[in-house]
Amino acid sequence: MEREPAVAGQFYMQDKRKLASMVERFISHAKVEKESASEAISYVAPHAGYAYSGSVAGYTYKALSMNPDLDIIDTFVIVGPNHTGHGKPLSVSAANWKTPIGIVENDVELADELAWQSNIISIDEDAHEFEHSIEVQLPFLQSVVDRPRCCFIAMGNQSLPYAQRLATAIAQSAQSLKRNITVIASCDFNHYEDAQTAEIKDMAAIKQLEGLEMEKFNSAILENDDSACGYGPITVAGLFAKKRGGRSGLLLKYSNSGEATKDYKSVVAYASIVFA
Repeated sequence: MEREPAVAGQFYMQDKRKLASMVERFISHAKVEKESASEAISYVAPHAGYAYSGSVAGYTYKALSMNPDLDIIDTFVIVGPNHTGHGKPLSVSAANWKTPIGIVENDVELADELAWQSNIISIDEDAHEFEHSIEVQLPFLQSVVDRPRCCFIAMGNQSLPYAQRLATAIAQSAQSLKRNITVIASCDFNHYEDAQTAEIKDMAAIKQLEGLEMEKFNSAILENDDSACGYGPITVAGLFAKKRGGRSGLLLKYSNSGEATKDYKSVVAYASIVFA
């Protein structure tokens, strides 16, 4: 079973050669210090159209490319928000995913284990059929890792209790299957306010990530009415990092769509973050 690309030609180029060249350029232009990347456990990247957020995503995948343990990562668990509202509250895919660059293998054994570990996680393709938040991560990952194996999880329910249970299920499944796992959270930050307001709201939340204060991060999102659309996946990535001994979050890059459109009155903001 294969999932066909839903947003190729819209969020990113459909031509394989041009797409690969664009992604490689974003990654090569990112300036990430070795110390920032060497102990990363999980990652955060944006999921907008590449013309708007690709340069920020480049920082995340530049950091991943510099991970000294990259060659021994068995599975990349990519967690994204469910924008469409289709499917179950926590939906894991059992399909291989296609991009213009090639097929990304699904770790079906891990998907099955996750569904078994928690009764709130369902194997469900409906949530993924038209969703872009995970798909747009894949060409970047394919640029950094040769033939990556992934687990794809869409969060329709991003509440803290659901994020906690998902992070626990991922950690337990990794242990029971003896998988070396890295989590990639897909998130765009505040939407459709002016750039200054967006940054104030976002930084109040991102500051809580410095000490992996995930409950405070969720509180900051809700109290400041921050419209970050993937705060649940970020919570999962941070909690997973803590379970693996992580102690801190580091912001690598923050920007917004105004850098591309020159309209700073209504922007979508983006951040590249690593948890280590």
